[in-house]
Amino acid sequence: MILRAIAFTDKGQSWSETLGIPVDRGVPVTEWAKANFDQADALLFIGAAGIAVRAIAPLVKSKTTDPAVVVMDEMGQHVIPLLSGHIGGANELARQIAALTGAQPVITTATDVRGIPAIDSWAVSQDMSIENPGAIKAVSSRALAGKSVGVAITEREIRPPFDVTLFLRPRTLALGAGCKKGVDADTFEKNALEFLRSNGVSLLSLKALASIDIKKEEPALTRFGEKYHLPFMTYDAQTLRDVPGVFAHSDYVEKTVGVGNVCERAAVKASGGRLLAGKTVFEGMTFALAGDENT
Repeated sequence: MILRAIAFTDKGQSWSETLGIPVDRGVPVTEWAKANFDQADALLFIGAAGIAVRAIAPLVKSKTTDPAVVVMDEMGQHVIPLLSGHIGGANELARQIAALTGAQPVITTATDVRGIPAIDSWAVSQDMSIENPGAIKAVSSRALAGKSVGVAITEREIRPPFDVTLFLRPRTLALGAGCKKGVDADTFEKNALEFLRSNGVSLLSLKALASIDIKKEEPALTRFGEKYHLPFMTYDAQTLRDVPGVFAHSDYVEKTVGVGNVCERAAVKASGGRLLAGKTVFEGMTFALAGDENT
């Protein structure tokens, strides 16, 4: 976790050693917040909560993307999660800071106060993506009312089984890709998404994009990985040849890059699972999918 901290007083900055992180001081708080909001996983303000709230207010976008924001008073008496308590991990961060400083964590989210597991926190702890965060409120409200809730944990695109269904996507799949040099990035993205759609798989269930090492700087692949926050994993030809299994083979591809198939072998290697969708050819590119599905 990338944690950034700022203190409004010298006393507040003195917590740096206890926390084990640098604590900034003497910079305009609004500028500091703007510079760090999209770059850090969590922000810690040591000082008045009101100052922290005003600093982050113009920056808040979405509960699925905003960083955890926590405030602690300069005396270390109370530590309060202000933003992204569940998905961003602010509640847990507040508890960790409290353990280090002796402060009292002040948790205000209803599920935590009532001792009811928060589905969004649980999803994050299980490395799952939340596809429709708008359903979190409805599901949590039903849980708080002691009613049954509708949650679907699947990599597949399926019809919602409940009136209100929260879809959790386990990140278990790897997209293997091969392409000609200089392939158009927009076309690559369009075809990759179409490949996933045609196989009934959610993009959010991908944990990696994979290919051969000679493509590690191919703009179409690197841009796709960056846009969708996917690690781009590449392997040399020998490593791909050593992947166990039965794969499609092309003499031309083997002569060109040293292995008879890139997309299938790379997908299996990156996922650690089995081939789920074999080599599918689009103009100038190929895709395959591998992993261990939950359903």
